[in-house]
Amino acid sequence: MFIAREKELRVLEDTFKKDGFQMTVIYGRRRIGKSTLITEFIKDKRASYYIARQSSLEDNIRKWSEQFIGDLVPEMAGVSFDDPDNFWRFVGNTCKEEKTIVVLDEIPYVAEADSSFLSHFQVAIDTVFADKNIYLIICGSSISFMENKVLSEKSPIFGRRTNQIYLKPFDYLDSAKFVPNYTNEEKAIVYGVTGGVAKYLTLFDDSISLDDNLIRNFFTPSGYLYEEPMNLLTQEFRTVNTYNTVIELCAAGANKMNEISEKAHISSAALSFVMRSLMTVGIVSKVTPITEKENSKKTSYEIADGMYRFWYTFIPSARAMIEVGRGEVFYNSYVKGKLHQFMGRVFEEMCRSYILISGTEEKMGCLITSVGRWWGTGHDRVPTDIDVVGIDRVNNKAVIGECKFQNDSIGRSVYEALLARRGLIDKKYEEVRYLFFSLSGYSKWVLDNYDENSACLLTLDDLYSAGV
Repeated sequence: MFIAREKELRVLEDTFKKDGFQMTVIYGRRRIGKSTLITEFIKDKRASYYIARQSSLEDNIRKWSEQFIGDLVPEMAGVSFDDPDNFWRFVGNTCKEEKTIVVLDEIPYVAEADSSFLSHFQVAIDTVFADKNIYLIICGSSISFMENKVLSEKSPIFGRRTNQIYLKPFDYLDSAKFVPNYTNEEKAIVYGVTGGVAKYLTLFDDSISLDDNLIRNFFTPSGYLYEEPMNLLTQEFRTVNTYNTVIELCAAGANKMNEISEKAHISSAALSFVMRSLMTVGIVSKVTPITEKENSKKTSYEIADGMYRFWYTFIPSARAMIEVGRGEVFYNSYVKGKLHQFMGRVFEEMCRSYILISGTEEKMGCLITSVGRWWGTGHDRVPTDIDVVGIDRVNNKAVIGECKFQNDSIGRSVYEALLARRGLIDKKYEEVRYLFFSLSGYSKWVLDNYDENSACLLTLDDLYSAGV
C-alpha cells in the first residue's frame, strides 16, 4: 500500500501533464522511498524504469536498453545497444508521439563509471530529447553527488530540469499511517526509532506488539536494522571506522567540535570534512539556539537520524547478548524502561513540528515562521534551556514551551519553571504564549491554576490531531 507523499505525486503529475520535454530530478538518502514514489507515479502510464548498477558504462547502457525495449518495444526483445548515443537516438525515435516517461534511477553509478557520461547525456537531452514528448526522471541516493554533479551550476545538465524533489523522511503524522492500529504513544515511538524513513517504517507490523517489533528488527542477529547503520556507512564512506567513531561520540553526548576532535584523535580539518559528510546524508545536524546566528560559538552537533540515534544508544552495549540469542532479555531488562528517556528529544522535535503545523494566530497569538531550541544562561546565571521556541519574526513575537514524554504528569514545579524563563531568549521578542506538551497529562494544581490567556496545556493526542 502506497502511503502519503501526496505533494510529491502532485508535482510529478503536474509536470507529466505539460507538453513537450520535461525533466525532474529526484534525490534523497537511501531507504527513503524514491523508487516507491516513482513506481507509484508511473503506474498505468507509458513508462520505462531502469535502475543502474555499479558496473561499467557499457554494461549499464546494454541493460538500460534491454529494459527500455522490454518495457516499450517488446516485439524487439533480444536487441540491445552498447553505444549510449545510438541508444538515446533510439529512445528519441520511440517517443515522438505519446507522452513517455523515461526513468534512470541511481544515475551516480553510471556517471561515476565514466566521467564523460553527463556531458554526453547533456548533448542527448539538447539534441534528441528536447523536441520529443519525453518526461525524463533521473534519481540518485548520493545526496552530495546529486547536489554537486547534477543540480549545481557546474553540472553539464544544469538548467535542463523542470523541477527537483528532495525526498525527506516522513514527519510524525505521516509516519503514523504505517501503524494505524497502534496507540499514539506507540506511533510516536515507532517514529522515534525509525526517523520517519520509509523502509524502516514498513518493517513495523501493528498486528504484533511494539516490543516484539523492536526486538525482531533491532535485537536479533537477523533483524533488518541490526546491521543497518554499518551497511549504510559502508555504502556511503570509505573510512567507515572514523565515521563510526564520530557518531558514537555524538551519541554519548560529545557535541562540540573540539571535544569530538580530541576524543576521536583526529585533526580539526579532518573532522570538519567528516561532519560535513554526515550532515549531507542527514545522520548529524548542526544546531544553534534559535536566536543565535548560524556561526555562533554556541553551535553543537547531534545525531539527527532517529534510527542511528536509537541504534547507537542501545545496540553497541547489546551486541554480545544479541549474537548469542539473548537480545530479547537485553531489551526487556535494559531498553524497555528507557524508551521514554530516549523519546525525550524526539518528542521535542514533534512538538516543534506541531507548532509549525498549527502555528496560526488564533492558537499561538502570533504567526509562527520558525521554530527551534534555545539554551544559554538563566536569570540566576545558571545554564538553562528551553525545549521549544517558536518565533514570529515579522511582528517580533514568540512562544516558548516545555515537553515531557514521561509517565508522570506535569506539575506545579515544571509549570512555574517555564514561566520563570520569560525574557531569556531575546528581549526584542514579546512572549505571547507558554506551551506545555505532556504525554501523561497535568496535575490538579496546574489544571486549577494555569492562565488560559497565556498558557496552553497540550497532550500527545493534540499533536496527532494536528491538521485534522
